[in-house]
Amino acid sequence: MNIAIMDSPVGRLGVEEQAGAICRLIWDAAPVGVQTPLLREACAQLAAYFDRRLTKFDLPTYVHGSDFQRAVCDAMSAIPYGDTLTYGDIAKLTGNSAQAVGSACGANPIPIIIPCHRVMGAGGKLVGFSGAGGVETKVRLLRLEGAAGLLI
Repeated sequence: MNIAIMDSPVGRLGVEEQAGAICRLIWDAAPVGVQTPLLREACAQLAAYFDRRLTKFDLPTYVHGSDFQRAVCDAMSAIPYGDTLTYGDIAKLTGNSAQAVGSACGANPIPIIIPCHRVMGAGGKLVGFSGAGGVETKVRLLRLEGAAGLLI
C-alpha cells in the first residue's frame, strides 16, 4: 500500500494506490510507502481541480466492491463537472432503487475523484456526503464547480 498526502481546501487528503490504480481517498491520512508517479499525478490533478484548472480526472481507478458498486461509481464518474444527478436518476441508469444507489454512493471509496458530491436527493435536495465535513464539504465542492441549481 502506498499513500500520498496533500493539503486541500477541504482538508488533508490521502490518495492510496494499489496495483497501479487509485483505490481510495482518505481524509486526514498519513503518508505510507513509496510516492509513486501515479500518486504524484493524482495529487497534481487534485490540486488542479481545486484551482479550477481541471474538470475531469484522468486516473486509473479501482473500486473494491460488487459489480453494482462499480456500476454506480461509473455512473457518478460520468456526471459532468458542475452538473448534478439525483439518486433516482442513477437508479434508473443502473436498474436499482434510489436507496441502494444512496448506499453505494455512501460507500464510494474515492470521493472527489469519483464525484459522489454531484449526487443529490429527490428534487435536488442536499443529502449526505461520506467525506469529512459531510454536507458542508459537499456544498463547498459543488460551489467550487459552480453547480447550477444548487439548493441550499
